[in-house]
Amino acid sequence: MTSEPTPVTQPESESATTTETATAHPTRVLLTGATGFVGRYVLREILNRGHRAICLTRSRSALADVARSLDRSRIVAVDGSLFDSGALRDAAAQSDSAIHLVGIIMERRWRGQTFEHVHREGTERVVNAVRAGGIRRYLHMSALGTRADAVARYHRTKFAAEQCVRASGLQWTIFRPSLIHGPDGEFMQLMKRFACGWIPPVTPYFGTGESRIQPVSVRDVAYCMVDALARDATIGQTFEMGGPDRYNWKELYQTCRRLMPGAKRWKLMVSQPVPVAKLVARTIMKTPLVPTALKFNVDQVAMSQEDSVCEIAPVESSFGIRLRRFEDELSRYAELIR
Repeated sequence: MTSEPTPVTQPESESATTTETATAHPTRVLLTGATGFVGRYVLREILNRGHRAICLTRSRSALADVARSLDRSRIVAVDGSLFDSGALRDAAAQSDSAIHLVGIIMERRWRGQTFEHVHREGTERVVNAVRAGGIRRYLHMSALGTRADAVARYHRTKFAAEQCVRASGLQWTIFRPSLIHGPDGEFMQLMKRFACGWIPPVTPYFGTGESRIQPVSVRDVAYCMVDALARDATIGQTFEMGGPDRYNWKELYQTCRRLMPGAKRWKLMVSQPVPVAKLVARTIMKTPLVPTALKFNVDQVAMSQEDSVCEIAPVESSFGIRLRRFEDELSRYAELIR
């Protein structure tokens, strides 16, 4: 790497409470999604463990921005996407293990970015390249709620990707996080807009707002994913991840409003009936009238109506940590949210 990047806004390599840290010989990790929200934290964690990162990237400048405060001598940029066979082959040839993070929450069909294309087909491409390159260890980012009969195509295509991983013959570990939060994540930036901004003039939620969510710190997700490289006991395991605290959507909004500096606590929280929200998602949300940060789709409406919660004991015991509480983390980074 040769350019200077934006430092990530918080230290990533500490888990909330670590009772034991697995150690491993330095390895060369093929990383997809290094410039994304979670990827920036995983990249830092890879380097903090003494590994090298072989980053498949469509933008060297974006990777340089991410790597500004990191040891760039241990970052190798490979130009290309999930669908560039030559780039994948090149990245795999330089790697001993792989972490696949790439996913989307919003489709851009005019650019070919559909859930099916990115989640299932993209994973197939990475898995095939990893196997062809002789790599055995593979870590995969999925999502809580993923299952064959899920209400949303997002989750169904994530499940199809998981099935590809399970059938791969690789030494795989799958992570299924609930809502991942951090100061530079899109969700917390949206929460700041809802809590502190004049637009929208109310704080909207879908349906009753009673479905439960279990936000998990991006630092804990990154820590566990990289730590798994040194833990053979995690091979063949699927880990659901959530933080220690469960909220319904209205409680989560209230908590953000209470802890964010400059919040307009008088703003009303207003329910948007699910049928209306789905109609809006199919129509108005597909026009340039709505700022990108405020857009939502039918899948997001559907997913908001079911709980996204899990038991955290398996992750805490497997990785020897205590997961961070949402309010503690938000209090620490609230002023950093842009």
